[in-house]
Amino acid sequence: MSDVYPAESIYNLLPREEVDIQKPPRYTSKFRERVKKDAQKDKAANRTMGPAKVEVPSPENYLLKHSKEPRLPDKQEGDVLDFAEKPFTHKDDERKKPRVPAKTDHPVMGIQTKKNFITANAIENIMAVPKKPQPTYVDTRRGDKQPLETSGLVPKFVKKKDYGHTPEYLLQRKEEVRRAQEEYDEYVKERLRQGAMKQLSEEERETVLQGLKQNWEVLHRQYQGLSVVTDTTPKKNRKERLELQMKQLEGNIELVEKHKTIYIANQ
Repeated sequence: MSDVYPAESIYNLLPREEVDIQKPPRYTSKFRERVKKDAQKDKAANRTMGPAKVEVPSPENYLLKHSKEPRLPDKQEGDVLDFAEKPFTHKDDERKKPRVPAKTDHPVMGIQTKKNFITANAIENIMAVPKKPQPTYVDTRRGDKQPLETSGLVPKFVKKKDYGHTPEYLLQRKEEVRRAQEEYDEYVKERLRQGAMKQLSEEERETVLQGLKQNWEVLHRQYQGLSVVTDTTPKKNRKERLELQMKQLEGNIELVEKHKTIYIANQ
């Protein structure tokens, strides 16, 4: 408490001379100006806030719709119109009736005609060819109609010019097969002439066929004598071997039966 409220003393009433304390000068770097110049050198003027003065647009020149979109240059006389730039015309424009006249349009006066529209209309309708009704068919009991042309019930194909004739691609294919067969026959004759091949006679072919069938019968008899349960590896291997041999013999028998003419190479 003595520090906060010092003891009373008469000396405290005496005036004291105020002492002016002089602060030392503030430190300033000698590179200050150079640093300021370097910082201002890379800064663009009004970079973040925009230019100092901007011309205010006139209220008459307000932004219009599609005004900033790119536009093609105006066409000059003598320019050739591109296909995409040609004006669009509908195919029924010629058959359209003229527009209804406006209220400000006045009829042409003084023109008269002697045409009898009643008689002309009657003659036109008498001479007109009646329209043929579109052929339809009814497919429900309620009377729903469908076009007959796309139903598949109209005999279109029998009316074609080439109906009943062999297609051109089949004739070409047949000609290619005949040409390939002739080349093969010529090759076989040449090999026979050279003595490198010989043709089996019908007796030899029948002997080979009967021998193959007898071998298949022997294997088939052995296969039927196998055990029903193949619980060991030898039984399984023997069964698979017999099946493979029988399948090979069946392929050979089918090959000999299918081809009446067989050539073999002379060894």
